Amino acid sequence: MQTCSKCNASSPDTAAACVHCGADLVKFSTTAVALQRMQANPRVRAVRVTVAHDACPYCYELLRTYPKNEVPSLPHPGCSHENGCRCFYEPVLQETAIVGKVAD
Repeated sequence: MQTCSKCNASSPDTAAACVHCGADLVKFSTTAVALQRMQANPRVRAVRVTVAHDACPYCYELLRTYPKNEVPSLPHPGCSHENGCRCFYEPVLQETAIVGKVAD
């Protein structure tokens, strides 16, 4: 199931538009919006696709870390799980240096 970021309605994985408000789910699903935010965040250096422990073989093919500009779309179009695609994105952050004075 996909969730619309505009109206919070659920639509099937195969839907291109929200069943409630008609929003384009390629752009406005909560998953797509999360990916857009990660790609725009300069602290995110890559994006990991994570899958459920009982994911279908097609979804397991996506399980890895991708450069920000090469992340596949979710839900996976080949997903065969009875509950639909349950893959999600996780940001991989750049390491940051701790700046400050160390106390004596």
